[in-house]
Amino acid sequence: MAELADKIKSDLLSAIENDSLVLPTLPEVALKVREIAEDPDSSIGQLVDVIGGDAALTTRIIRVCNSPLLRGAREIENLNMAVGRLGMTYTSNLATGLAMEQMFQATSEMVDKRMREVWQKSTEIAGICHVLASHYTKLKSDQATLGGLVCQIGVLPILKYVEDNDIQISSIMLDNIIDELHPLIGCKILEKWDFPEELKGIPEAVRDFNRTVAKVDYADIVMVAKLQSIAGTNHPHAEMDWTHISAFGRLGLDPEVDMSESEDLSDEMEAAMALLNS
Repeated sequence: MAELADKIKSDLLSAIENDSLVLPTLPEVALKVREIAEDPDSSIGQLVDVIGGDAALTTRIIRVCNSPLLRGAREIENLNMAVGRLGMTYTSNLATGLAMEQMFQATSEMVDKRMREVWQKSTEIAGICHVLASHYTKLKSDQATLGGLVCQIGVLPILKYVEDNDIQISSIMLDNIIDELHPLIGCKILEKWDFPEELKGIPEAVRDFNRTVAKVDYADIVMVAKLQSIAGTNHPHAEMDWTHISAFGRLGLDPEVDMSESEDLSDEMEAAMALLNS
């Protein structure tokens, strides 16, 4: 079994080196939405037209706007109102995040289960990112949320490889392969997707607990969110001494405090997670 794990790692690393690893592509609606949002000459109407072509996405964005986290004085009744309230960038990031969910599906039961678990964990991290950005930084909460969602995106090609080659491997060995390779693959995916510079390196940066930067950034937020998401579990990183991780200091957070124990923050985190599972 160890030989099989070594072969999988070798094959994947060779594919990365040769630039032959098949990387996932963003859903078409997400690509179009991001292109419009990044064009300074585009309009809200163009964004509405693209999103409006996807009835399910439209419904979810309107529902998000009327959620406890973003609800305003007036109920949002249509997509025009929703985009008007959120703005083009926030709408683009939200639509990208919501559209990404369809990527976390597979045909084999084992891989499909793993993909859904990864998506569920990603939404949990993203929800914490939203709260951290809102309460402890001046960074954009929607961008932080997207950073949380894509921090594990490198898992997809690994699981796809296992499924395509009908590989039978133990969960522990698969976890080890994923843990070792997904950050490198994730950064390559975000590079391919032409994500903003501040998000491209997140899959690898959040694993560097010794990283130091001049001021708080999105990688700090995602790193702390990932750690908060495993607080109180038997995950190896949960048992580390977090007091030496400088990201907490840049956020102004006590590393020994579990955010989920704060009633106000806990409710808000649950609301943020619900945005992506509505």
